Amino acid sequence: MDKPAAPRSLAEALRGQDDAALAALLRSRPDLITPVPTDLTQLATRAGTRASVVRALERLDRFALQTAEALAVAADPAPYKELLGLMTGDEGDRTVAEALPHALATLREQALAWGPDNRLRLVRTARELLSPSPQHPSPTGLGPTVQEATAGMSPGRIQEIVTTAGLTSTHDAVSAVTALTTLFKDRKRMTALLADAPEESLEVLRRLVWGPPYGQVTADPAPRLRWLLDRGLLLPTAPGTVVLPREVALRLRDGRAHRVTEPLPPLIEPSGTHRPQVVDGTAAGQAYTALATVEELLKDWDEGGPTVLRAGGLSVRDLKRTAVALDVTEPVAAFWVELAYAAGLIAADGEAEERYAATPAYDEWLEQPAGRRWAQLAQAWLAATRTAGLVGGRDAKDRTLSALGPGLDRSAAPEVRHRVLDLLAELPEGAAPSAESVLARLRWERPLRAPQIDDDLRTRLARWTVAEAEQLGITGRGALSAHGRALIGAPVAKPAADEPSGPGDKLPVHHKHLRAPAREPLTSAEQAVAAATAARLLAPLLPEPLDHVLLQADLTAVAPGPLERPLADMLGVLADVESKGGATVYRFTPGSVRRALDAGRSASDLHGFLTAHSRTPVPQPLAYLIDDVARRHGHLRIGAASAYVRCDDDAMLNEILADKRAAALHLRRLAPTVLAAQADPATLLEGLRAMGFAPAAESAEGDVLIARAHAHRTPPRTAPEPVPDGPPAPDATLLTAAIRAIRAGDLASTTPRKQTPVANGSLPRTGSAETLATMQAAVLTGEALWIGYVNAEGSASQRVIAPIRVEGGFVTAYDHTADEVRTYPLHRITGVSELADD
Repeated sequence: MDKPAAPRSLAEALRGQDDAALAALLRSRPDLITPVPTDLTQLATRAGTRASVVRALERLDRFALQTAEALAVAADPAPYKELLGLMTGDEGDRTVAEALPHALATLREQALAWGPDNRLRLVRTARELLSPSPQHPSPTGLGPTVQEATAGMSPGRIQEIVTTAGLTSTHDAVSAVTALTTLFKDRKRMTALLADAPEESLEVLRRLVWGPPYGQVTADPAPRLRWLLDRGLLLPTAPGTVVLPREVALRLRDGRAHRVTEPLPPLIEPSGTHRPQVVDGTAAGQAYTALATVEELLKDWDEGGPTVLRAGGLSVRDLKRTAVALDVTEPVAAFWVELAYAAGLIAADGEAEERYAATPAYDEWLEQPAGRRWAQLAQAWLAATRTAGLVGGRDAKDRTLSALGPGLDRSAAPEVRHRVLDLLAELPEGAAPSAESVLARLRWERPLRAPQIDDDLRTRLARWTVAEAEQLGITGRGALSAHGRALIGAPVAKPAADEPSGPGDKLPVHHKHLRAPAREPLTSAEQAVAAATAARLLAPLLPEPLDHVLLQADLTAVAPGPLERPLADMLGVLADVESKGGATVYRFTPGSVRRALDAGRSASDLHGFLTAHSRTPVPQPLAYLIDDVARRHGHLRIGAASAYVRCDDDAMLNEILADKRAAALHLRRLAPTVLAAQADPATLLEGLRAMGFAPAAESAEGDVLIARAHAHRTPPRTAPEPVPDGPPAPDATLLTAAIRAIRAGDLASTTPRKQTPVANGSLPRTGSAETLATMQAAVLTGEALWIGYVNAEGSASQRVIAPIRVEGGFVTAYDHTADEVRTYPLHRITGVSELADD
């Protein structure tokens, strides 16, 4: 039985693949399916475009990319044996030889290479991108072939080189170049030729052999260079420039295309191992801190946060103020602000004087259990393309990047975050990886996106991911927690019987060098299940809110843990936070007590509150403080004149007038018990409080105004949409429909037709009478027809249909191209042709 002929093009190669192979191609290169190609020829054309090929090359791991680079410097087409020789060298490499079929299969799967093993071809665009050229040196460090380097050389000069190299002169330049190429590929003859070379000439070759292969020479080359030029071991490419031919370099390299071939991914090395319980507990503590920090941030912005800059974002001053309020550094403050924004908890309010404020979603978030609140934050972080680590840097126009401002989206961020956590999940429970081994693995997996430098975006994203995962409580002590594993959909491992006994114990790592691909992104349903599982695992580890504090004689209260929200809210009004940590210390001051009184509480209310929520008796100094402030509170009344001060005690008003600090208020007496001021009531209120008095504001009717904080909320806002890194991966339903449409379109374009006077590439043309007669005949015979059709938008297409009924100026037919029954107006059919019998 005859072997099937080798495909002559990528389109033919794709026609020989089954639906599973086409689905794998479209899944790995989703840009090819946007929009769905009409047939396999269009799919092959799209797969060869520069933008699509560059995107595909960027997603190759280092070994697959090295395989493509080797194909780019091999013959076109190249047998598998030649490719294997370029990858393993003359001495061979078993590991490389075993890994090469997988790498080649990856290139074929992504339509970057095609053809059988005896005729391997790289897609033309990929070959152009990876082949050596003076403008774009090859990553292999190889130069042009002898044939390419001698393309502009005179036949006489070529014959001189052949003769000097010890070869017989030929009758033409083509055979001379062939002879020279054969010499350079022959190990034994090349060894003999180089045995006579001066040591200085060999040193020149050693400097050029691994690239770059180009060098500079003068008009009168030195003897060591002249020896090489005379024998073609160096060839001129331009005035003053010479190149080491590819065949010579490969022979000097023992046939290897790369100095170092990396068939296996670097190991993720643990830097330390801890008991899983320690990791989970540490991560849970960080998760609790994350929740408390976000709540504190939103509470600080509850009445309306900072103003929005004209260009968008927070000002540097507002970011500093937020960092001070949260007691963190500015980069960390930027992270929490961006996290709350990504979760949809804060947004701009859209007012004329635009400010940032909490959204209605924040109030809903507060009502959820702590585990679910954490899962919502963690999932928002995983999916966000906004990158807080860029805050404070500069954009392409040298403008400062501000928190919540434009220019912070990096589409690669979600992929890097997921991949870093996936790598952590590959380690045994409790193992914390070294940062350098994680970065080395990421560089191996995406070498074109992560060059060997420390400040490229992908490397910075990975470093930020490690730090942010720790702050968020996904990891603890550098190791992935159980709820962190659940969050990304990784299996939660059970503790081994020989679990380490202490945090310093080392756990041996027995995992192999595996080219483990990143897991497929979770669907929406899977994400919901993962979030629920993570919340369930985290909930028992979080501290239970307390309903009490410990009052102390030094006018402080100690909260030994998180407080129930009503207690925390009231205590936040009555006292000032002095220190945070495992226990929060609150301090009572005259100002804080007055703040509670301004909020409408009476002295008896405050005494009752403290008695009900303190595990210790209310200290006498605190009781005296409350009573003293309450006795003086409201003795002075502030109203609007511009502003006035009213007091039944005229002696106190005399004291105020006599105080030099009151000069700025411009007070004057209107009556024995009334002073007028040029300042507004708020300024007058603060001024008198600064002087040590306890005034109260009153309304126009003379009633005391209760100063309660009014929560400011934005209109309903949705969380910011991540900026996708290219088209989304198609789901199974779309893949099935797309492949069916492509196959049907390909059938329509490749089905043999009877000879008709139709120009190549154009639609069939027949008269209306002939079209109608052919349609009616096909209804009777059940034959399929090839038609040209122009739709209402003027787009022309060709289709294969099986007419079912012709009536009223319409034909109803089964459309093989669309795989469904459709109705077409006869006046839009440009022509019809019968299909060939075969």
